[in-house]
Amino acid sequence: MKIIAFVLSLSLAAHVVAASPEIAATAVNALGLDLHRQMPKAGNVCLSPYSIQSALGMTYLGASGATQEEMARVLHFPKDKEALGESFAALNEALEEARENSAKEVEQMKKFGGSGEALKLHVANRLFGQQGYEFRETFLSSVKSHFGAPMEFMNFLKDHAGATREINGWVEKQTQKRIRDLIPENGLSKETRLVLVNALYFKAAWADDFNVQATAPKPFHVNGAKTTAEVPTMSKQEHMRYLNGSGFQAVTLPYAGNDLHFLLIVPDDINGVSNLEKKLTPETLLACAKADTREVILHLPKFKITPPTVPLGEVLQKMGMTTAFDKPQGSADFDAMAPKKPDDYLAISEVFHKTFIELNEKGTEAAAATVVVMTDAGAAAPTQKPIELKADRPFLFAIQHVESGACLFFGRVNDPM
Repeated sequence: MKIIAFVLSLSLAAHVVAASPEIAATAVNALGLDLHRQMPKAGNVCLSPYSIQSALGMTYLGASGATQEEMARVLHFPKDKEALGESFAALNEALEEARENSAKEVEQMKKFGGSGEALKLHVANRLFGQQGYEFRETFLSSVKSHFGAPMEFMNFLKDHAGATREINGWVEKQTQKRIRDLIPENGLSKETRLVLVNALYFKAAWADDFNVQATAPKPFHVNGAKTTAEVPTMSKQEHMRYLNGSGFQAVTLPYAGNDLHFLLIVPDDINGVSNLEKKLTPETLLACAKADTREVILHLPKFKITPPTVPLGEVLQKMGMTTAFDKPQGSADFDAMAPKKPDDYLAISEVFHKTFIELNEKGTEAAAATVVVMTDAGAAAPTQKPIELKADRPFLFAIQHVESGACLFFGRVNDPM
């Protein structure tokens, strides 16, 4: 059985386009919320909707027929692959501009004696393909054009274990050692034919730091319990985008450069995070990004989430993406990726995802990577009274691109400790 693995990396492709990032941003947030609802209700959760959708978006460019229609429905993609690719390229372009703007702002501050740390948004994309395997040139050129993924040929037949180490090492390097062992043991074999790598590293300082001296132990309702535990909690008072929604309050904390921000969503009820997860929509996430500013006194726990690799294949099938996994047998159609033959065609066997995030007084550091493994199945400030918001109960969070509303990361904190 031949195996084709895609280890997909978030790519800020150097691709100038006139398209809008709206299609990609909407799909990113919609699938992110869908997947988040499928995660365990206990414990902390962190996903990178953008990394996942970038990985599946590249895979989608190789889908055909009923498989393409099914993926479009589940992943919230348009049927027009070119439109999707151009929209992702536009969103990537916007993120690259955010990184450049942050660097320019820091340089300008230094001219006047100031200091600061520019946004680090390192993204990389690469395909690792088996020498001599028959891939369609149209697929390879489309992935390279829209997602910036060059091809590097390898020989999985002779040394798949060495290839695994090399690719995992590459991902580790791209993510500043935050994502290790992305491809699990036995994830590749001598039958592997293609590995497409997606890795994202994010580190940003707050536009206005939290005062370390103001951080103090404060009560937190761990897992929504009535009793509380003392956790290190940061505090600040400033003008923030603020939304008083149905059953929740949300604020955004801008990072240096103001093109990206941290979105905090706190339910009104101590144990209300589950109900909030059920009703949250992409439109709500966008509304949070565009909310008016208010003066807010915020109390936010520090936290660090380092979840293990999460397999998403079963979840995606449960959501209705079955033929892509060749269920029923013979139904997978990735003919646009490589010719489909009666006894030799491609299907997804598993999707792996891994993230990291840490938030403190200085800012946020986060990283993510996604792997899609495929097999040959036949083979302005108001003057109102300040609002006080205490994140003293399980809450939701996102790292969000302000203009498009796209969430690079999305998660839940049940226990900051």
